[in-house]
Amino acid sequence: MLTQLARDDGAKDVELLVLRHQVAVLRRQVHRPKLEPADRVVLAALSRLLPRPRWPIFFVTPATLLRWHRQLIVLRLARENLAWGHRRIQGELVGLDHTIAASTVWKISHQAGVDPAPRRTGPTWQQFLTTQAHAMLACDFFTVDTVFLKRVYVLFFLEVATRRVHVAGVTAHPTGAWVAQQARNLLMDLNERADSVRFLLRDRDAKFTAVFDTVFTAAGIDVIRTPPQAPRANAFAERWVGTVRRECTDRMLIVGERHLTAVLANYTRHYNEHRPHRSLGQRPPEPRSAAAKVNRRPVLDGLINEYAQAA
Repeated sequence: MLTQLARDDGAKDVELLVLRHQVAVLRRQVHRPKLEPADRVVLAALSRLLPRPRWPIFFVTPATLLRWHRQLIVLRLARENLAWGHRRIQGELVGLDHTIAASTVWKISHQAGVDPAPRRTGPTWQQFLTTQAHAMLACDFFTVDTVFLKRVYVLFFLEVATRRVHVAGVTAHPTGAWVAQQARNLLMDLNERADSVRFLLRDRDAKFTAVFDTVFTAAGIDVIRTPPQAPRANAFAERWVGTVRRECTDRMLIVGERHLTAVLANYTRHYNEHRPHRSLGQRPPEPRSAAAKVNRRPVLDGLINEYAQAA
């Protein structure tokens, strides 16, 4: 048995010698192999597992691995900071202990198809929404069909930063005058909080008339219309529509406008004061103070349960 093991080890050594010689022959024929991103990831990961004295077996050198790393950093800085030029990126790299010429930054960006500032486009839609969330309202309509096959429209507004929802009105006939009046009512309800709002995000629905926009512009709020046929551009409002349908209206039989108004008032209070939100650290938009004993409170006749610590 020991003799067989020795023979097996000897065969493995011979096999390794054959493979190494084959690699050496291929290296003489291929001057510079073209590597895919996946190849670079694999080689960089394996280099961490191999002792430094054995690195010569790689056909890429440690300097090459470092160059790949610098290229990734350059492209990340360029894509995350659209207003930065090559020299600005070079300066940031110096602060990260990477000495690199501005011309090299330009070459890396050019090869990757990243235009230099200021030819690059402005901030993305997602970046704009994120940076302006603290001063933005979003609004939209959604519909609910009653048991009598009557369609009812719901107009709502959402404070993007806090996710606080305001159901402005419920009607079967959302005329331009009615929508504009709900806008006035909202600003009155917001009171002093309206002073911190700078933007209103809405889609291109014809129910949002020029009079509706004027209500907000007169209060110093810029109205931003989403791009055509881009419902995801108003993702905050769309997400709330999905939530209220999934948790409330799709699970109930709505009789009419008055019934729907009462149901949404109840659900909105639950949504604003109790329901946890991932974007808010699993807290509701209007958290209440904590207490000791936990009590259950049914909402909408037990459709939803709330739990709160009793005083």
